[in-house]
Amino acid sequence: MRKAIYCLAATGALGLTAGVPATALAAGSSSPPGYQAGLQPVPTNNVTGSGSATLSLSGDQATVTVDTTGLLAGVPHAMHIHVDGMGVCPTAAAATNLNGHTAISTSDGHPSYGMIGTSLTTSGDTSPASGLAVDRFPTGSSFHYARTVTVTDDVANNIRSGKAVIVVHGLDYNGSGKFTDVLGPSDLDPTLPQTATAPALCGTLQAMPTGGAATGSGATQHRPDDAALVTGGSFLLVAAAGGAWVLRRRRPVGDDRS
Repeated sequence: MRKAIYCLAATGALGLTAGVPATALAAGSSSPPGYQAGLQPVPTNNVTGSGSATLSLSGDQATVTVDTTGLLAGVPHAMHIHVDGMGVCPTAAAATNLNGHTAISTSDGHPSYGMIGTSLTTSGDTSPASGLAVDRFPTGSSFHYARTVTVTDDVANNIRSGKAVIVVHGLDYNGSGKFTDVLGPSDLDPTLPQTATAPALCGTLQAMPTGGAATGSGATQHRPDDAALVTGGSFLLVAAAGGAWVLRRRRPVGDDRS
């Protein structure tokens, strides 16, 4: 009798295990969290380009890709992960008078997107010290950037909290086809024109939706198979318990074996 009961209980347990999705069983081996950003033109800066960025974070290692199109050709475009600001891109309200023109400089955007946390250089150092290393940034109107870089704890925390912002710099404000001094000298380095360092594209890194996550919110959503799993599991448990009760009821009166 006891052997039969144990078999029924084992059958119920196996049924529950069989009903668990493989993803749930392998939860401990999930991929590093992923983030993405749509890069849009910074308002008032006369930019017509666009782009996108993705980032995966594992400890202090961030694998970053950036793709752009429609930027000023033939010149380097400084790129950074900006942190410790409001975690947003500047609006037109952030524009100031730059050499008689309305535009947004890098400093004008600092309250919105923060300071440089990581320089997305093509080689070598990636610290804020390389923020203007123009010989080590991607060049051209359209480019694909991919590199794994080491980030600080502060940068990693900003990424996880949704406050890290990708900014691509360098613009053709007056349609001349080159960096000019139309906006005056750069507020970051007076030996460079403002057009070389002003923000062109901007986008906040947001967690990618995974599994049942709601797009844009990161919240876990109810999945239809969850209900089936719970219902099926409950049925198997009830069936196992019911079978054991029936077997007990069939014993002869006075049989008190357990």
